[in-house]
Amino acid sequence: MKIALDVDGVLADVIQSWLHYNNSIRKEISKSDITSWDFWKKFQINRYDFYHELSLCWKDWGSIPPTEKNLSSVIKDLSKLGQVDIVTARESSTDPFVKKWLDHHNIPYDNYVSVVDGPIKADLAYDVFIDDSPLNALKFVENSKKIILYSQPWNQHISEIQVQRVSNFSEIIEKIKPS
Repeated sequence: MKIALDVDGVLADVIQSWLHYNNSIRKEISKSDITSWDFWKKFQINRYDFYHELSLCWKDWGSIPPTEKNLSSVIKDLSKLGQVDIVTARESSTDPFVKKWLDHHNIPYDNYVSVVDGPIKADLAYDVFIDDSPLNALKFVENSKKIILYSQPWNQHISEIQVQRVSNFSEIIEKIKPS
């Protein structure tokens, strides 16, 4: 089995770092306020500023918390079920920082695949995608790909009929594990 594992919002809680940055220069926002993928529009933040700031957060990769405790051991368990590749959409200049973050947190993976835009992931040959993006999830469904949606405030509007939703990695393993 080939498993595509996203980073931002699934492994790395980079939005927490961005919120810390944002709240030092703009009106305060909390994670629960981020109820849509393009939330920056609601807060009148320029899209390019947001993505630039997110890249800045990755340059300080050591301050980005993991989404869960014990990620290393649960990802090791996941890798017993098949090939686990990091499949991420990002500005390529942040790839070295993401790899340092993964190494620092002892996250095992077979390959690191970086694409320019999230929905492109749906064109890749994986048996299951673990992601938090509602845009990617819809593209996976459209392309008849198996998606496990890691629950976040910005993807709550996605119907569980379309995807399998999880709130932690233990649930992911249960959903992927052969019967």
